[in-house]
Amino acid sequence: MQEKIKQLPYYRWLIFSVTVMGTFMAVLDSSIVNVALPVIAVSFGVELPVVQWVVTAYLLVISSLLPLFGKVGDMYGRRRIYLLGFSIFTIGSLLCSLSNAVWLLVAARVVQAIGASMLMSNSPAIISTTFPGKERGRALGMNGTVVALAAMAGPSLGGLLVGLFSWQSIFYINLPIGILSYLVGHVILPVEEKHSIGTFDFKGAVLFALGMTGLLVVLSNGQEWGWSSFIVRVISIMSVVLLSVFVWHEGGVEHPMIDLSLFKRWPFLAGNIAGLLSFMAMFSNNMLMPFYLHSVLLLSPTEIGLAITPFPLLMAITAPASGYLSEKVSPVVLTSSGLSILMLGLLYLATLDAQSVIWQVAIGQAVMGIGNGMFQSPNNNSVLSSVPSNKVGLASGISALMRNVGMVSGIAVAVSVFESKRQQELAGLAIPDNAAQLSAFLSAYHVALVIGACFAGVGAILSLSRKGHVYLKTTQ
Repeated sequence: MQEKIKQLPYYRWLIFSVTVMGTFMAVLDSSIVNVALPVIAVSFGVELPVVQWVVTAYLLVISSLLPLFGKVGDMYGRRRIYLLGFSIFTIGSLLCSLSNAVWLLVAARVVQAIGASMLMSNSPAIISTTFPGKERGRALGMNGTVVALAAMAGPSLGGLLVGLFSWQSIFYINLPIGILSYLVGHVILPVEEKHSIGTFDFKGAVLFALGMTGLLVVLSNGQEWGWSSFIVRVISIMSVVLLSVFVWHEGGVEHPMIDLSLFKRWPFLAGNIAGLLSFMAMFSNNMLMPFYLHSVLLLSPTEIGLAITPFPLLMAITAPASGYLSEKVSPVVLTSSGLSILMLGLLYLATLDAQSVIWQVAIGQAVMGIGNGMFQSPNNNSVLSSVPSNKVGLASGISALMRNVGMVSGIAVAVSVFESKRQQELAGLAIPDNAAQLSAFLSAYHVALVIGACFAGVGAILSLSRKGHVYLKTTQ
């Protein structure tokens, strides 16, 4: 049957559809939980610093394991690891839906994240070996756009599901999709005849995973533990040492887990940092917006989902047009303009107060959607066209890593800034009344969004620095 399917003129796009579905699901679950966090927090009787681990643990595990499973896929077969990822992701989703305590839910999210990292690390590699020449860059650029769409569609879909059913429904929905995708992938995805030769850099994988985990744990808990506390200083020093040893180790090993030479290319480095900053900016709003809509505007989960919907909707319209334009004009113009518009959207949302209405929120979400849609595809194509074609898969994997680090860092910074400012506003009040609580919330929310806007602004300036650099042809 697979031989007949291979003869179809659109066979490559069937492979693309299967791989992009895995990526979409994995990224969607990094943000679909955000809108359900207030409901989950009430259900389990916990506060924001605790319930945020439902999101942070997922992103942290993915960030630590992406390079590892990318290398494992190269060695043992990307199809095999990709399909295994679907299985583990689906099982993790089932465990999430059955969790009856917040830390059981966090543990189930870790299982889910292991499967998601297998999907996300091997999807770009499968695409890069399926599409030749110029089509490769376009296909990977489209994959990157789908990633951003999934990240921002999560809150909208999550709001609708939680409003109509329950918070468990955001995990139940993965079960039929995961099973169906696994079966379709088993039929469509080609079996590789050869795998890359080389030994697995186990030492590098361990150094990277431990160093990255420590760094992200500090970012996520610095506010709660105290930035100058003993435990934060110890973990920070250990993380820096581990990551430094990792860089030194990678430079001397024959088959490194991550080819650090790619970062010597300024368009590649600048594009990845700009991408990281864009996700930090987005997730500063993505994490806190549901709490503003729930606690200040008193919207239902369904209404929250509708209020956030303009972001993915406008991005879905803007991204393809921006991707097409990136072939006609310099991607620098589009990426810098897109991040500037994203910055303006965040600054606009930072003016919302307790008297704001849902359509005002929708306008801000729409502006952000246009800006992000204008940025993502040209940035992906810019990054991928800056490396030789035989390293496009690796480059795409590194971009996925930077994206996830951006999500985790954006959440960590937003929550830290929010909690610090809120506590500062409430300091000295023995028993703050509702008005004081509301004022402190809005003040903290506004500061966190302004910080997010600064991330987008720095990214826009960094994107401009790529102007004048020569890009490689994807046919190399």
